[in-house]
Amino acid sequence: MTRDEIVRIHTDGACIGNPGPGGWGAVLRFDNETKELHGSEPTTTTNNRMELTAPIMALESLDRPTSVHMYTDSAYVCDGITKWLPRWKTNGWLTQDRQAVKNADLWRRLEAAARPHQVEWFWVRAHAGDPGNERADLLAGIGARMARQAA
Repeated sequence: MTRDEIVRIHTDGACIGNPGPGGWGAVLRFDNETKELHGSEPTTTTNNRMELTAPIMALESLDRPTSVHMYTDSAYVCDGITKWLPRWKTNGWLTQDRQAVKNADLWRRLEAAARPHQVEWFWVRAHAGDPGNERADLLAGIGARMARQAA
C-alpha cells in the first residue's frame, strides 16, 4: 500500500449499559481487501471510550503511513479530533469551562495514532444503512457481548 492509496475505515463503539462492559469494531477497506477488527473491555467503561478506542485500534493496526478516510457515527469523536483537541491542548487539557477533559488518555492516544497518517474525518448517521457503519456496529456489538461474558 502506498501513501496515495486511501484506506477507508468505519468504526463504532458499544456498551451494554452505559457505563458497563463495552466493545469496539472497525472495518478497514483498501483496494479489494477488507480487514475487520473488534475487541472488548470487560471492566466498566463508557460508550464514548469505546467510540474512541475503535479508531485508535484501527489506526494502530496500519503498518505504514497512509491516507485514511475515517468514518464514525460519533459526533463526540469527529468533533473532538477535528475541532476541540487543539483548544484542549492549548488550555492544558482543560475544557472551556476549565474542567479536565474527559477521556484525555484516549484523546492523546488517538492523536498519536493519527499523526503518521493523513486522516480525513467523516461523520455518518448511525443505523442509516451505510454498509461500513452497519458492519462496524455489528463488530462493536460482538465485542460488547464478549466483554459482558468475561465480566
